[in-house]
Amino acid sequence: MNTVTQTPNNMAPKLANSAISVKNPLFKKRRLTNIVMLTLSFIALAFGLFWLFWIIWVLIVEGAAAINLELFTEPTSGPGGGGGLRNAILGSFLMTTVATIVGTPIGVLAGTYLAEYGQRGWLAPTTRFLNDVLLSAPSIVIGLFIYALIVAQQGHYSGWAGAVALAIILIPVVVRTTDNMLLLIPNSLREAAVALGCPKWKMITKICYRAAIAGIITGVLLAIARILGETAPLLFTALNNQFGSLDMSQPMANLPVTIYQYADSPYEDWNALAWAGATVITLFVLGINILARSIFKK
Repeated sequence: MNTVTQTPNNMAPKLANSAISVKNPLFKKRRLTNIVMLTLSFIALAFGLFWLFWIIWVLIVEGAAAINLELFTEPTSGPGGGGGLRNAILGSFLMTTVATIVGTPIGVLAGTYLAEYGQRGWLAPTTRFLNDVLLSAPSIVIGLFIYALIVAQQGHYSGWAGAVALAIILIPVVVRTTDNMLLLIPNSLREAAVALGCPKWKMITKICYRAAIAGIITGVLLAIARILGETAPLLFTALNNQFGSLDMSQPMANLPVTIYQYADSPYEDWNALAWAGATVITLFVLGINILARSIFKK
């Protein structure tokens, strides 16, 4: 048997014609395309980060001077009277808490149905489509809907109406996250549980939920971060209350509407409170997003 050994000189022509050779026109074209796309991606990243850091910097510079203990402990007062944003912070906290308590179970259960029971038929695809529509719907539309459904019937604004509007905004986010997280679980885990005689409801609660709990919690936190800064729906539902009141059946103060009103006022102390409130919301939402990313990594 005759064997031919290739020397480095014999291999040179093949290397020159190989796909990874710099002399290959296709390789040169793809490398150029890669460099161009990486450059454009870096420019887009820098562009987005520039505006993000600029917004955070302006908020901190303008709002840091007004952030003190009185901001969280004193109620709002008239122009020139000092005060803080205690009633607005408490109102936002109450409505966000109620919206989370109401919307989270609905969103988790709806997402569970879509992922675990909606493999066949028309209901699950239709529900996903409608959920996506609701997910991208302008919040002012939801505010007008709750205004017509609750506020107009009651004859007055209320914190409960604001909480319902925020819950409707929160539910689609939780539904989408729960659905996606459960679909990521391998079917082999479900099949193993069923093969051992485990009922489906127990398989979902003991196996699927435990495997997807980090993603579901992340979705809930991101949904809370979204509703914290919603102003439009609260203008039509909770409106505002200059006085500190925890009665959710009456108009209730909240940070987004207070910021909107104080930023548009001609009084410098109210403008400072608006900057401080915007800074508090921004830092809180940023903290929630960082916490959500940390949980998701685990």
